[in-house]
Amino acid sequence: MSVDIGTHSVRCHLDSLLAERGKTLTELSTEVGVTVANLSVLKNNRAKAIRYTTLVSLCSALDCQPGDLFTVE
Repeated sequence: MSVDIGTHSVRCHLDSLLAERGKTLTELSTEVGVTVANLSVLKNNRAKAIRYTTLVSLCSALDCQPGDLFTVE
């Protein structure tokens, strides 16, 4: 499932990034200061938006770029 934006959709790859880095959602939550529930919404492609501060924190914690975390299909 992904968030639908007109004819395109945005897919979050948080699950695979966590697995590649050997981190849990709980560990990431502590690192970035976002609740596990909110990260779960993002991970399951149910989020409608993300704050830039959250995006920067996620990219920093996961050592990635926004394009690694999200793709537009």
